[in-house]
Amino acid sequence: MNKENYFISLFKTPYIGDDAAFIEGMTYSKDAFFENVHFKTAWMSYEQVARKAMLVNLSDAIAMNAKPLYALLSVAMPKGMSKHDMQALAKGFLKVAEEYDMQIIGGDTISNTKLDITITIIAQTKKPLLRRGLRANSLLAYTGNLGKSQQDLQKLFNGGRLHRQSKFINIELRDKFVFKTARILQSGMDISDGLLSDLDKMAVINKCGFDFTHQIPKKKGCSGEEYEMLVGFDKRHKKAVLRRAEQTRTKITIFAKFARNRYKNRCHAHHF
Repeated sequence: MNKENYFISLFKTPYIGDDAAFIEGMTYSKDAFFENVHFKTAWMSYEQVARKAMLVNLSDAIAMNAKPLYALLSVAMPKGMSKHDMQALAKGFLKVAEEYDMQIIGGDTISNTKLDITITIIAQTKKPLLRRGLRANSLLAYTGNLGKSQQDLQKLFNGGRLHRQSKFINIELRDKFVFKTARILQSGMDISDGLLSDLDKMAVINKCGFDFTHQIPKKKGCSGEEYEMLVGFDKRHKKAVLRRAEQTRTKITIFAKFARNRYKNRCHAHHF
């Protein structure tokens, strides 16, 4: 049993099921970024930790074709954190907020035994990009290159070090591609649990399966924390999607099409 899916199912609300809750032109999302679960302070500087925490959360808003406006931060930090450490953490949050023209408007801080961060993002959209919407004529595609995040994580577990531009440390969000292409996309979501796992969510909500035109090895398909985009679109818009990907310098791979079959996820659950 997938405990995450079971727990979510206990909350009966129409607003759960996408990357963010969409209510009257606004989206609301929240993700956790906890020490020894998502990162270790030996792996990343405090500025890098804050930057990734913010980008992980922004990914949900962008996946919904929403422009981030405000962020609320909750930071549980060890008593031993110095002023210098706090300044570095704040710098990471503030730099990302500036890059996305967003304001940090409040939150909460508490003492803890380790560094745990949760962020709420409030964003605005006129046309939300939902996970539902696939049709019999749909093609499925993903952006970027998959597999590097899991590869870099394993390198860290083995005692290695990563370049500061490593995908595990410095996420590249696909906001330009999403905002330029959203009008002709049928559905979309960010790839946070791995392509094959997130396809399972897409299959459930659209009551469909997929015929793969490209094989996806497990080392690519099960790599979590990629924060690329998984999108579906009408095959008639294939050229337009590829053109917009080229215009935004976004690599895109069309790998499957809608099918009336049963999809089976080949990856283990990331959360439980």
